[in-house]
Amino acid sequence: LNRLLEDLYQLSLSDIGALTYRKADIDLAEVLEDSIESYKEEFAGKDIRVSRDIQKRPAIAVFADKERIHQLFSNLLDNSLKYTDRKGELIVRLAYHDGQAVINFQDSSPGVLPDEFVRLFDRLYRSEHSRNRSSGGAGLGLAICKNIAEAHDGTIAAYPSPLGGVMVTVTIPFAGRRT
Repeated sequence: LNRLLEDLYQLSLSDIGALTYRKADIDLAEVLEDSIESYKEEFAGKDIRVSRDIQKRPAIAVFADKERIHQLFSNLLDNSLKYTDRKGELIVRLAYHDGQAVINFQDSSPGVLPDEFVRLFDRLYRSEHSRNRSSGGAGLGLAICKNIAEAHDGTIAAYPSPLGGVMVTVTIPFAGRRT
């Protein structure tokens, strides 16, 4: 209940432009590694194999709020944990292309219906297919992820995963564009 209230509060602040961001040049690979490590035991407890393909390029930074980016990654990891079948798989990739960091979270089944991908980032939307209400959540986590990505001049989108589940792709521009 506390998390639900906090999520609603953050979305409300974002709506009125009052959500604060403390941006600085950060090492995105480090934040991503820390986020994955914080879920290590939970994934192991569900027998979900987590693979990482994280390019570490310390000379490249993103201008971002470290805590908000950690929150974005944590929400995506939490979704994969909740909605990936036992003994499933999650692959997390970080690469750098055309002046931006590209982060992919690919999980195994179950997935969502093709027409649901465009709605996954809508507030309170929950897939009725394989990612059902018994798994918990209020349908706010991905909406918060979208707000965080956009506040960093980035994007977030969902696609069918080659593993049978969902692939979420986040892009964040390199440091240099300071907004």
